[in-house]
Amino acid sequence: MPDSLVDVPPDIIEAHPKRRRLLVAGVGAMTVAVGLAIYGVADRGWSNESLVQLTAREAVPTVDVIHPEQGVTGEQVVLPGTIEAYFQAPIYARVSGYLKMWYKDIGARVTAGELLATIETPDLDQDLVRAKADLAVAEANYRLAQVTAGRWQKLLKSDAVSVQDVDVKAGDAEAKMAEVNAAKANVARLEAQEGFKRIVAPFDGVITARRTDVGALINAGSGVGPELFAVADIHEMRVYVRVPQSESADITTGMKASLSLPQYPDRSFPATVATTANAIDPASNTLLVELKADNPDGMLSPGTFANVHFDLPPQPGVVRIPTSALLFREGGLKVATVGADGKAEIRPIRAGRDLGTQMEVLGGLTPSDRVIDSPPDSLIAGEPVREAGAAPTLAMASQ
Repeated sequence: MPDSLVDVPPDIIEAHPKRRRLLVAGVGAMTVAVGLAIYGVADRGWSNESLVQLTAREAVPTVDVIHPEQGVTGEQVVLPGTIEAYFQAPIYARVSGYLKMWYKDIGARVTAGELLATIETPDLDQDLVRAKADLAVAEANYRLAQVTAGRWQKLLKSDAVSVQDVDVKAGDAEAKMAEVNAAKANVARLEAQEGFKRIVAPFDGVITARRTDVGALINAGSGVGPELFAVADIHEMRVYVRVPQSESADITTGMKASLSLPQYPDRSFPATVATTANAIDPASNTLLVELKADNPDGMLSPGTFANVHFDLPPQPGVVRIPTSALLFREGGLKVATVGADGKAEIRPIRAGRDLGTQMEVLGGLTPSDRVIDSPPDSLIAGEPVREAGAAPTLAMASQ
């Protein structure tokens, strides 16, 4: 080996810098290659982790959340009802005979005591004549008995007759007086019956039926034949409706309602609940309710069918949800809600009335619950969900 650089050949001295540069370039290339390899491995790991997170986020279902509504509108129940007159009376004859003339036809407005018809009663007339004759006989007998008793009373003073005979004559006069009273009562009874030959209206109203005509044989009393007339007081009407047991607790005295009639499609008539039967009919499980409706213009007619509209007050604690939020699963109706931890909860509910696009919920939900609208059929309890419009969270990605 040379002792100094002076002894090294010049070509060797020139070769050392070239080898050094080549060595440095090789080391640099190797460093770059190693760096690229490390970056590629790291980038692949990051990509795999991002893919896993993205897949986890996409696996979390996105749901629309609504809140149950309370007291949005009052429930309206429409039930069939029957309109009747405030007072309605069939008029029968109290005496037998033949109809002499009628003076009021159907639809006529009448006042109390107004003459409707007259009846010819020849048999009753004869009975009255005979009763008056019997009364005259009784009065004559009484006068004779009274005179006789007075004479025997005078004879007693002279001891011409016994006291017993005088008492007999006085008693006979009293008996004759009783016969006079009985004859007078019979005459008064027949005269009262004579007054029934005039058929009059019992109260103010309208004639709703006439089922007789001139010359018709009239039989006294109801049940023997049809009534002669029917009179109805229609200044105010009674409306009868049967309310199902499920809604009976909501019907109270003084409650307002409205009537709709087929013959007046564009008009509504107000009514008020007057009373209820306070008993459920076991045959139909309904409550009989009576309403009153003013009828100043006479538009309401007895016997008319009407739809009775009740505006029921909203019940406390009752909420409504769209029918699209219902889950039809084993065990009855259920709904899915979003819990505080962002996971789905499956709750059973107690359903009320079906309102078409909404369902009344009597129990199981509160207005503050977050209900999932149109939940997926595959949704299970405890599954993480994401509300529509909400940003994904770390908890969702880690599931």
